[in-house]
Amino acid sequence: MTISSSLNAGVAGLQSNATRLASISDNIANSSTYGYKRVTTDFQSMVISSKGGTYSAGGVRATTERLIDQRGSLVSTSNATDLAVRGRGMLPVAQVSEVQVGNGDNQMYLTTTGSFRTDADGYMVSQSGLVLMGWPALADGTIPTYPRDTSDGLEPVQINVNQFSGEPTTQMTLGVNLPATETDAGADGDTQELSVEYFDNLGTSESIGITFTPSVPGTGSSNEWTVTLTDSAQSGAVIGEYVLTFDDGRTSGGTLQSIVTSTGGAYDPATGSIIVNVDGGPMEINIGKIGESDGLTQLSDNFAPVSISKDGSPVGNMTSVEVDANGYVHAFFDTGITRTIYQVPLVDLPNPNGMVALDQQTYLPSPESGSYFLWDAGDGPTGDVVAYAREESATDVAGELTAMIQTQRAYSSNAKVIQTVDEMLQETTNIKR
Repeated sequence: MTISSSLNAGVAGLQSNATRLASISDNIANSSTYGYKRVTTDFQSMVISSKGGTYSAGGVRATTERLIDQRGSLVSTSNATDLAVRGRGMLPVAQVSEVQVGNGDNQMYLTTTGSFRTDADGYMVSQSGLVLMGWPALADGTIPTYPRDTSDGLEPVQINVNQFSGEPTTQMTLGVNLPATETDAGADGDTQELSVEYFDNLGTSESIGITFTPSVPGTGSSNEWTVTLTDSAQSGAVIGEYVLTFDDGRTSGGTLQSIVTSTGGAYDPATGSIIVNVDGGPMEINIGKIGESDGLTQLSDNFAPVSISKDGSPVGNMTSVEVDANGYVHAFFDTGITRTIYQVPLVDLPNPNGMVALDQQTYLPSPESGSYFLWDAGDGPTGDVVAYAREESATDVAGELTAMIQTQRAYSSNAKVIQTVDEMLQETTNIKR
């Protein structure tokens, strides 16, 4: 009967608007929840009447959808490991309970923001119990090649806050001026000595002793020096000896003219370097190219070590951890060195809204979301990772309150329809008294 279909349509209207009100209340309740994705409710009409004849009301049906691809604005924080994704892509995380059990591969969940701090075991954990996931780096800071269509290579990011680190010295540059007057006839021929510190493979301080001995001729100027290098780690053993001849021409006076190797690694004119073997392994020492004044020179009457530089560092303590825009996790040490220890990829899917929404603003890929791919942050369609930032809720409170007014009026109107149908049915009942 048509009047009965009106009653059913009114009831369906009440149910649908109640569903919309539930989504509105959820959005408003999470208006201050970082990373919250708002829920929308859409109505679809139900048409069940056939062509011609009496019309029968089909009512309405409500469907809800969480807009996971809708992003909130970013706000700055004071914590270096507060992370947010600016643009497309999501951070891979795991449940801390699964990590602590350690019974196999951890299920990868996705989120767009999180406030991560180290727990008692050094894991980067958020207050909601999510552990940041990433690819571990090798000892030299490089990231191996991992499969991008699976989460098998991801591991919980674990920071050893009591970690020590040192860098051995492998390269050294000598910028030293030798006195030209010491190679003149009648000069005293004083030997010039220099000691340069370096760090071995265990971070221990050692030194390379360098002596410059001039060749004093009977007449004129020899412009020749013998350079001897010794290693303190080998009890002062000689690791290299070279005979240097300097140019005294008008245009290139004072620069290296030739180098003869007595012992040690041969001089490479292309790089201006020699390679000697200290106790910890080979070390490249740059003394300058032939004809250029970027290394050893012979000018005037002063011995002057003007520029000596080297890599490496002593053992230091880790002081802090930061994540850069490309998702690389860097550990900083009090000696000034920085090491890359993890890379956090960004996960992208064809249909983010098709993922399964779970607690704590986490999402799980599903057949509806499509196959995911792990990108380097800033590469492909993905955005970048922003440290010292959180993503605010995507809820617009003013818009939700406006929708609440509309929903309340629609609910009241549907209730009025039911009341009217009730009155009409009462009138029908009163026909026979």
